[in-house]
Amino acid sequence: MVSPKYYIGCSGWHYDHWRVLYYPEGLAKSKWLQFYVKQFNTVELNNSFYHLPSEKAFATWRGSAPENFVFAVKVSRFITHIKRLRNLGSAVENFLSRACLLQDKLGPFLYQLPPNMKRNVEVLESFLSSLPQRYQHVFEFRHESWLDDSIFRLLQRYNAGLCVFDMPGFTSPLAATSDFAYIRFHGGASLYSSCYSDEELSQWAQKIARLGEKVKAVYIYFNNDAEAFAVKNALTLTKFISIA
Repeated sequence: MVSPKYYIGCSGWHYDHWRVLYYPEGLAKSKWLQFYVKQFNTVELNNSFYHLPSEKAFATWRGSAPENFVFAVKVSRFITHIKRLRNLGSAVENFLSRACLLQDKLGPFLYQLPPNMKRNVEVLESFLSSLPQRYQHVFEFRHESWLDDSIFRLLQRYNAGLCVFDMPGFTSPLAATSDFAYIRFHGGASLYSSCYSDEELSQWAQKIARLGEKVKAVYIYFNNDAEAFAVKNALTLTKFISIA
């Protein structure tokens, strides 16, 4: 089997506290993405969770990234948290059509469900059946009731991804339900604000390499943005993955 393509980066890049820690002090914010893409081949758009970026924003991001760079896009909380995948009208179509302005640089759409949303097979299946299959869709389940074989089989039926994630007190199963894998690191010891050790990342690299044997692509994002830990950890894991 052909080795998978690895995309490793951070959950967002536009953090003010990364100035000096990562971005040169005099570098204008408008140039931050151009700086970021010199070291990473992907980023997860997180601001799209809070509001739908403009057409101009998506076009600018696409134009600022090199060939083969990928943007994963976190889907609006209106869809996942407010409407909870039900009675959506044109909301999904509007969101996807806007994000599609990324064109060849568009990666998976991430649907992060709220932690108080328990398993509902009917709701998930209805939602999955409504999604255009020409895109990659991946689901991050924050309530443990979703993490069982029946849900994994349902995702497989639609070639939808299971988001593997690590956070304090909760690590999801390391599994792939589609022809790609998707992994998020939220901070192992403290949510969004702890740094993974080289030893931890080395162990993760070995596990991810085994998972990668089953898929065409692996998308990995670090969401521990405090102190620019995400940048450090993403660069370290990239090194470990290349030698795993």
